[in-house]
Amino acid sequence: MVSGTDALASLAEERVDHRFKGLPPDAEGLTVGALAAQRRNLFTDGFTTPVLALSAERLEHNLELMETYTARHGLAFAPHGKTSMAPQLFRRQIERGAWGITLAVPHQVRVARAYGVQRVFLANELVDAAALRWIAAELDADPGFRFVCYVDSVRGVELMDAALSGASRPVDVVVELAAGEGARTGVRTEAECAAVADAVAGARSLRLAGVAGYEGEVPRADPERVHAWLRRLVALAVDFDKAGRFEGLDEIVVSAGGSAWFDAVADVFAQIPELSAPVLKLLRSGAYVSHDDGHYRKLTPFNRVPEEGALEPAFRLWTQVVSRPSAEQAFTNAGKRDAAYDLDLPFAQVVRRDGSERPATGIAVTGLSDQHAWLRTTEEADLEVGDWVGLGLSHPCTSFDKWVLIPVAEADGTVVDYVRTFF
Repeated sequence: MVSGTDALASLAEERVDHRFKGLPPDAEGLTVGALAAQRRNLFTDGFTTPVLALSAERLEHNLELMETYTARHGLAFAPHGKTSMAPQLFRRQIERGAWGITLAVPHQVRVARAYGVQRVFLANELVDAAALRWIAAELDADPGFRFVCYVDSVRGVELMDAALSGASRPVDVVVELAAGEGARTGVRTEAECAAVADAVAGARSLRLAGVAGYEGEVPRADPERVHAWLRRLVALAVDFDKAGRFEGLDEIVVSAGGSAWFDAVADVFAQIPELSAPVLKLLRSGAYVSHDDGHYRKLTPFNRVPEEGALEPAFRLWTQVVSRPSAEQAFTNAGKRDAAYDLDLPFAQVVRRDGSERPATGIAVTGLSDQHAWLRTTEEADLEVGDWVGLGLSHPCTSFDKWVLIPVAEADGTVVDYVRTFF
């Protein structure tokens, strides 16, 4: 089996070709590592538009900020890997103190395992028999592999136990408490949680390791409602512990935390009382790694606690003006195939012409076609065919998944690395 370190190193040996948007045509046939070693400039050394870039400095800033934030608040951290699906970023997150990586579906776990991730939290109930048998084989083959997943139904527990029959290591599970009536997944009441926990206790191939949930699904979420739900989650862990459900564990998992309310998680988890075993207070926020210029810029908890720091948007999509049919309208060559648009349209930020960069004053994105952005321009806009327009994006998850190989550029445009994604 190829080690995770070797697998990551092998990414640099991949050949540059037509699969990768935006890369210089004359780089065809070079390895990714060789192209990175050339330290080409994003603006002057052959990159073609549209091209998505990550800021090297802002990426590093965000990684460092969440490392210090979680350490300050006594939280373990398993950032959600579905945001980037980039093993290189997984490794950097783990090097920055992450306990492991959170994932959502079996394919994502296979990617993480192929690149050496040793601890995985699956924020979903897993009932696919083939995937469960693969997980069991991974656990059998690697004593250092830790895997934890949700359960939210007696039926799910039964399906898991049947699929895992004969496994030598039990699969650790946490009961998922729903965020409220009408929320996404999870057990709706504490009585039902107890029934699911009873089913786990009766299963030969599962072990109850704790409780978890996702506060981002709290209906009409506000600080009061989110704190109240988190207190319910903690109370569930306390009740389970008093009932002896965690007997024999080395640690008890209590997990929550998306990218909008991790300050509330820190507040409530700081109040978890002493239980029969040490508590792994596991935060799972993922969007922080790139942050964004829209959805998460508005929702980030750092807006509420500015003294803790601030995340920085690391993405910029560079696109080029290809049509200027009127004084009020322009079109660039990036559209739905290139830019996230599920939460917000892109934001025009800067214009580049002849090596100089200036704010995109008087320019707004009003729509996207498959391969065009529609721009509305006012009298203030200085925009010509051929100009490059830098767009900010909203929602990191759907930004990453449109690009297979993403240049990482320093502030002066020097490309120092390339991030490979696996969606």
